[in-house]
Amino acid sequence: MKDVTRAEYCVIACAEAWRGDGEVLASPMGLIPSVGARLARLTFAPDLLLTDGEATLVRPDGTAEGWLPYRQHLAWVTGGRRHVMMGASQIDRFGNQNISCIGDWERPKRQLLGVRGAPVNTLNNPTSYWVPRHSRRVFVERVDMVCGVGYDHAAGARYHRIPRVVSDLGVFDFATPDRSMRLASLHPGVTVEQVKEATGFELTVPDEVPATREPTAEELRLIREVVDPAGARAREVAS
Repeated sequence: MKDVTRAEYCVIACAEAWRGDGEVLASPMGLIPSVGARLARLTFAPDLLLTDGEATLVRPDGTAEGWLPYRQHLAWVTGGRRHVMMGASQIDRFGNQNISCIGDWERPKRQLLGVRGAPVNTLNNPTSYWVPRHSRRVFVERVDMVCGVGYDHAAGARYHRIPRVVSDLGVFDFATPDRSMRLASLHPGVTVEQVKEATGFELTVPDEVPATREPTAEELRLIREVVDPAGARAREVAS
């Protein structure tokens, strides 16, 4: 097996977000999350549902396998039967996400995408996050505007859950008493000190931090030959 690249570890970490979800609608946003969702469907999550972004359910190769009318899509979105993996311009220690603006929202320094569907996504179905460049500009003490709702703002939300945050440095979860962010695994070649230096708040760090799991030989073949044969993943995360 050829050396596994950092991008391929990120694909595996993203794919693992959907492990055990059963028949839910996967909504990956971004290249590596999309590769991860398709890999999960081809391997350990055969019941995962993928779409073309509109009304068609698709197989991992993009061919149609069903129809999801808009009314049914809304029922799934609001009933906990979708698992989104979104991006984040900012994310804080409790999982609040910002994709709207940088600076005071009344007079922002920079306008971004806007709130879009982030509140509905996070309050009504599980939402994970993908950050291709881990830095203090993204992992902040407090987001400038809450778009995706974190654990400290989600009291009473029936389907709110943030299974994981994946970055180019490691995997993070919220398995702590106060639901603050914890370092769950390190991608090979990354140190705890690197992660701490690139994070703008105090992470919970276990005494022993495992490495992000290796892809199997079959998973690596699928990534390289079936799901992403052009190697686009390397453009998002360099080796």
